[in-house]
Amino acid sequence: MSLLPEPSMFNERYGDDAKLARKLPNRPISSLRDLQYVYGRLYTLATAGGGEYAAYLTPEKSTDLFDEPESLLYLRVDLSGDEPGLDPDRPVGVERYGEGKVEAVAHSWYDSARGFDHSVTHRTGKNKEPEKVAEYLHERLTAWAVDDVIQDAAADHEDGWIINELATLGETENIRERIETAIDEQLDGKTTALTTVAVKVEPDGKFLLPGKASPVFNEAMRARKQAKLVSKGEATDSVGDATDLVTGHSGPAVGTAEDPLNYFLGKQLEKFPGFDPDQAWRTHPVSEDVAVTLMNASTFVDACDYYTMGANVYYLPYFFGRLGPEDARDLYQVLYELVHAEDMTPIESAYRSYQDTPRLQEVGKRFRFYVAAVMEHQTKRFDVFGDSMDGTLFSPVELTRKHEQVLQSWLYDAEGDADHPDPRLRAAFPTPDNWDIFVSEESTLLSTLATGWYFEQTFATGDDDASADDYRIRALVAVLSGEPLDVKAVLTEYVDRLLEDEGEEFPSFRVAAQYTQLCALADAGLLTGREAYEPVAEPLQLTDDHPTNDMYSDTPARADGGNVAGARETKLEQFLDQTPALDEEQPERRGSFLLGALVGQVTGYQQVSEGRSTTLIDQYPIKAVTESKLKRLASDVLNKNVVYSRENNMAGTMYREVVDRLVTTLPRIDIDGDWELDTTDLRFYYSLGVAYGMNNWASSDDEQADDQPTATQEEA
Repeated sequence: MSLLPEPSMFNERYGDDAKLARKLPNRPISSLRDLQYVYGRLYTLATAGGGEYAAYLTPEKSTDLFDEPESLLYLRVDLSGDEPGLDPDRPVGVERYGEGKVEAVAHSWYDSARGFDHSVTHRTGKNKEPEKVAEYLHERLTAWAVDDVIQDAAADHEDGWIINELATLGETENIRERIETAIDEQLDGKTTALTTVAVKVEPDGKFLLPGKASPVFNEAMRARKQAKLVSKGEATDSVGDATDLVTGHSGPAVGTAEDPLNYFLGKQLEKFPGFDPDQAWRTHPVSEDVAVTLMNASTFVDACDYYTMGANVYYLPYFFGRLGPEDARDLYQVLYELVHAEDMTPIESAYRSYQDTPRLQEVGKRFRFYVAAVMEHQTKRFDVFGDSMDGTLFSPVELTRKHEQVLQSWLYDAEGDADHPDPRLRAAFPTPDNWDIFVSEESTLLSTLATGWYFEQTFATGDDDASADDYRIRALVAVLSGEPLDVKAVLTEYVDRLLEDEGEEFPSFRVAAQYTQLCALADAGLLTGREAYEPVAEPLQLTDDHPTNDMYSDTPARADGGNVAGARETKLEQFLDQTPALDEEQPERRGSFLLGALVGQVTGYQQVSEGRSTTLIDQYPIKAVTESKLKRLASDVLNKNVVYSRENNMAGTMYREVVDRLVTTLPRIDIDGDWELDTTDLRFYYSLGVAYGMNNWASSDDEQADDQPTATQEEA
């Protein structure tokens, strides 16, 4: 159960702009720490209010105990007499814990593996036996009350005598047995509960829980929690005077504060050779109050975090600039919805909030995101990479929209209504139904992108173990941040994946998926390349204004495939014209593509017309293509095409539209001179050509007969 109030309640509670403004930072959000501080403030305001001790309490740690029987147990301590003692009539109180008792119980949780909770109220382990529960209650007197930090706090407070009296009671003979007896009499069995004390300080007074009895309990709790901010692990006294990096105020800074994102941890000594843990406050100076507020950001930070590809990806929304009261209320609503979003990534949830909230649309690019990926490479040791404060919702949404447009173009025709260069032929590339990356629907694509599956389907899988070198994660963070990817690195990932896949069948679907993604990235401005790679990073010049309708109707039947051959001519011409990377001024890449297209076309012919199990692509797989072999491979493939043409008694050659362009492109390739492409580029466009050629058939059974070369046709 969450204690976070609904946004309408939060707005009602903090509807006074002037009052809310005083609780917000007085400077713009400019760092992750600023953002975490805002999250911590909003969380504290929502759950514990704006009181003096609110940031130190952890009311949400035990909401699972609300309304559970025997979930609140407390010693009834009478301090109104000369000697402290347990209530003789009812030494232990047993109740149901609930939302109405949160303030009175004043619980401040602490990792049980490190000791008892900061507050006198302590949460037991799960399903503890009565004997163990009695031990927890006894330790309120013998452990918490005598702790050095608690005693120091008591000494400085006018009600410190209350804590001293509790410690005295803990030394009373047979006190443990009395507690055990009372517990045995009142508990039915095992339980999970908050254990604490209720004290009566006046003879005619009531037994009051710590949050109601005296401020000394909360003061001691705060002192103990602050003590943990300066001593942890090898650090024993990491505190010194410095300027707080969030508030800008000078004063004591603590060095061992917890970090919801694991940026600053004592174990990362290898990052700072010779690092002295007691000097940690110099590298990350925050005051005690700020440190605690940062820790309180964890609920919202966790809601903005999701796990994919072995890393935690953080997508933290905020408003650029100084946070105003209206911004704060809007940000709380976004965070509230993130906390309660089920089966959605933070990106999807934020996008839904954006669509449903006119003001978010009004602020436009002020609505930003901190984006990072954090990977645990050893226990409690983390690598942080790719973080940015400039992420926007527009970048991933723009990419999915561009992706959708590519799928709906004549290249893919995912919805079957694209304006084709010639309706008698299939689209340029296949779109299998069971691949998410081919679903032409914005929300599905956004989900695919957000979960990392967008790049998992196209990039190399690499090692099973997550690695900071995994380019899939880097690509995801870059896209979420709006940072362009290096196109050469992207092509390398593509080819590595194709080589992983290449087996019994050529991975046409994979190539088609990669090319869709490449086109969408380029169109969204998320690719960058220098020199020979610049054309690859340029968007396609997709247009419906093609000469198709006029051309195919006037094109005479050709010997290598009749009217459909003429349609192939038109289709190829348009594809080359609309693809900057395959311009005539790019002979190496264009030649690679055309060679692949011919291999794919002949392979398809061998499979469909001759029923061969071993085809041309088996003889010339992707890995066989290199710069030095390109011309020889092209010569071999052209010769085989001639052989097939003669076997079909054709006066010309099959697939003339590819052959003609290939033989005019090859002489322009100077293998021994100014070769500008590396093997990766060559192999990708060779693969793209194969996928294109293998899909280059008539789009219906009625036209299938016209699609194949025949012996009776004469060359046009």
